[in-house]
Amino acid sequence: MKTTKEIAVVILNWNGKKLLETFLPTVVKHSPEAQLYVADNASTDDSVDFLQTTYPEIQIIQLPENGGYAKGYNQALQQVNEPIHILLNSDVEVS
Repeated sequence: MKTTKEIAVVILNWNGKKLLETFLPTVVKHSPEAQLYVADNASTDDSVDFLQTTYPEIQIIQLPENGGYAKGYNQALQQVNEPIHILLNSDVEVS
């Protein structure tokens, strides 16, 4: 994934469509200088479809299995090119 931004905001998700619906709008609103990523930890809900439809500007990293918090982020960050990484939980409201 190639980008010209310096900052990546990476959110790990697993079956968290409701959290994404609730909290992602504030992340998008207050992070115009960052490339946003959602690393999906093999969700079985419709999180990925929701993201593709509602937030096409967000890069989705689809992980093949739910490896948990640390493994999920480690796998995702291997696919992020920006030099600055912000790991943000999916239940954070940004202001």
